[in-house]
Amino acid sequence: MSLPRALTTQITLSVVAILLLNACAAAPVQEMSDARQAIRSAEAVGAERQSSDALSAAQRLLQQAQAQLEAGAYDDARRHALDAREQAIRAREQAVQNARTRSVTP
Repeated sequence: MSLPRALTTQITLSVVAILLLNACAAAPVQEMSDARQAIRSAEAVGAERQSSDALSAAQRLLQQAQAQLEAGAYDDARRHALDAREQAIRAREQAVQNARTRSVTP
């Protein structure tokens, strides 16, 4: 006994939709890890001294992401983690640029 084609298509689409929804609702583990690594990288090049405002902003965003993660608000946590990563990258770039400028200027 085979299922009608329309029913098979409907079941397939339903399964795909469920899988996509589950993927969206997953905890942003990778994004959190990426943000932490970006912050460590910024710290490693002296962002605490060279671009402390940008680094502090990245750290605050990561803290907000952690709070959202713990609350189960995964979409908000993901957004904050991505923002933290971007801000940490900015802090690192500023620190490197400031260090170059200082080494060139007598």
